[in-house]
Amino acid sequence: MTSGGTIPDDVRNPLLADSAAVRAEIVDEVGLAMTGSLNLRRCVLQLLTGVKPDIADWAVVVWVNPRTGGLTLWGGDDPSATAKTSRRSIAGQALERVLVTGHTELLHVALEDPASDALATMIPNAGLREQAAALRPVDVLGLGLTARGVTLGALVMVRGQGRGFSEQDVAVGEQLAARASLALDSARLYEQTSRVAAALKESLVPPELPAIPGLDIAARYRPAIEHLDIGGDFYDVFTSGDEWLAVLGDVCGKGVDAAVLTGRARQSIRTAAHFEREPGALLAAFNTVFSQDTSNRFITLVCLRMRPAADGSSAEVDIAVAGHAGPVLVRADGRTEQLPIEGTVAGVVPRVDYPTTTVRLEQGDALLVFTDGVEEARGESGFYGTDRLIRLLREYAGAGADAMCGAVEQDVVEHLDGRAHDDIAVLAISCGGTLGWQS
Repeated sequence: MTSGGTIPDDVRNPLLADSAAVRAEIVDEVGLAMTGSLNLRRCVLQLLTGVKPDIADWAVVVWVNPRTGGLTLWGGDDPSATAKTSRRSIAGQALERVLVTGHTELLHVALEDPASDALATMIPNAGLREQAAALRPVDVLGLGLTARGVTLGALVMVRGQGRGFSEQDVAVGEQLAARASLALDSARLYEQTSRVAAALKESLVPPELPAIPGLDIAARYRPAIEHLDIGGDFYDVFTSGDEWLAVLGDVCGKGVDAAVLTGRARQSIRTAAHFEREPGALLAAFNTVFSQDTSNRFITLVCLRMRPAADGSSAEVDIAVAGHAGPVLVRADGRTEQLPIEGTVAGVVPRVDYPTTTVRLEQGDALLVFTDGVEEARGESGFYGTDRLIRLLREYAGAGADAMCGAVEQDVVEHLDGRAHDDIAVLAISCGGTLGWQS
């Protein structure tokens, strides 16, 4: 045998394929080729190309959609071709018996009528039946594709004139179907799991930021496990009535488990915002719910309510934090400071009051909020630190939100110099965008 699912030319010789040993080798080769992939369509192609010409002259795979009951037909003259039909179209037919019972059906085709009922009862598609009839078939063999007690579909094979299926041939076909079924089911389960994971990931990745009249908003996110694109840090910006709310948080932990909790936290905050818009009251309501969570994790948060003036000349921003570092305020003229705002970590005790601080932003002023992945980023010279962040942001006064976030991300990554890091999230809010800033 050869690796990678390629069947040697000597095995492909029809004269040799009559021997049980060679047929068994074909089954092994096809099975090996199929188990080398977790892509369902590719597995089907491996099966269809593998059975021809030694085991069958023509073949289709009938696959049952477990949700709708509909049938997908793969193969025929072109192994990559597909067709669809309803389950009702095979009612009372031999193919239905194969799909219901998983048992083998061998039907003989009358030579004088190659388009006889034997084809119609096993191949529920007119175009595919015409292809099979053109071979002047002798036998049609239907094999159940059954894995883990469930019949997933059927392999329908046809042999032309002078090449009927013997008992030994049927036994080889059943061995092949059994091997193929496990490979197909593994591919099906993998794709199903991948779809669920993709849907979950899509719901957890940072959302697209909205456009807010009078404000310039940008963000950066870099998870600790970068190939996942998700982690324990999150941000969200959304409207509540005629006001805008922004939240940035850090769940204890990293990876998928932390990301699932961030998704729940983000949704809980959005729900609470229907009843409480003032940041301190909003965090208090969230903390009451989150402290009852059975995950035994805590979360730090900073919540901002933004009320920009109609002409974009200024904005009032109300701020509350829960165990999180206070935002850095960057004035357009370069004055920069970290706001001394404090609050208890969410999820530790059930009832907490969070004070709210109000800051007025003028044209070109900005606020930057960040998770501890920024200040605790460890490089050769030690932690990145808040002092370095403030010095950097002073240089970007009036630059606008996106330039500010981009500069922070780049500087932190350069400081890390390839070292492992925690999740990193940065959110900047600038009043009216840039103010004559030049790099």
